[in-house]
Amino acid sequence: MLRELAGLGFTHAELSHGVRITLVPGIMKAVEEGVIKISSTHNFCPLPTGVVHAAPNLFEPSVREHREHDQWLRHTKRSIDFAAQMKARVLVCHLGSVTFFWFNPARDLRTYLRDQPDAGRTPDDTAYHALLAKSLVKLRKRMGPFWEQTKASLNEIYDYAAQKGIKLGLENREKFEELPLDADYAEFIAGQPPTAPIGYWHDTGHADIKQGMGLLDHRQHLEKNASRLIGFHLHDVSAQGQDHQPVGSGHIDFKMVSGFWRPEHLLTLEFGPRLTVEEVIASKQRIEALM
Repeated sequence: MLRELAGLGFTHAELSHGVRITLVPGIMKAVEEGVIKISSTHNFCPLPTGVVHAAPNLFEPSVREHREHDQWLRHTKRSIDFAAQMKARVLVCHLGSVTFFWFNPARDLRTYLRDQPDAGRTPDDTAYHALLAKSLVKLRKRMGPFWEQTKASLNEIYDYAAQKGIKLGLENREKFEELPLDADYAEFIAGQPPTAPIGYWHDTGHADIKQGMGLLDHRQHLEKNASRLIGFHLHDVSAQGQDHQPVGSGHIDFKMVSGFWRPEHLLTLEFGPRLTVEEVIASKQRIEALM
């Protein structure tokens, strides 16, 4: 797997939340032989024993039930250990979600956008924006305990990550009910202890999806979080709303995004498995041209 990436001209790779435990010996061998370097990993990596599919939300830091919390803590520390062993700089993390027993407001939003995909990008669709505002009120009303649990969970791993020399890349998410809310990101990270080994990890596809929902402006979101940026997941979004597409194939303004890149940032091309080799190479070349 890693030799194939190196053969495409990549010097570094991110190990994702889809890395099965059976792949670890080969990964370690490739790194030891200098085939490629590991820039970052993604919680949970490697996957817990017996899990054979990508599962970044298998356990969530926002869950207050002690058994799931203990599993999240255990496997996150294990992922930090592995990241350090691979000499990675960053472990990308998701921060949980708000769950609803009844009447999840995200359901009505999804239904509306399914029938009228451009509603969130159209300021004059007053019906949609009224629905969005009402849904945000419901989300904020319920999110308090979940958000406090996420912050408490993070505090449990800050010292451990710092000791291992790993930064936690806190990634923006694409679903309405996932945490933190995009409007809260800058204030949240600024409010963490100055010694906390964290930074903001920006996913272009997720930001574009949220922009399509009317929840943020991509450029403004980057501007607000620029001072704490440490890395990017780079992929495009098609006209049908599918992310993890080749760079330049959709409507994301990568020239705008590239204005926020700095030499110390990590840039990861994060693609779906159906892309061709030619599409991967072309995407790599487009990013290099912007650099």
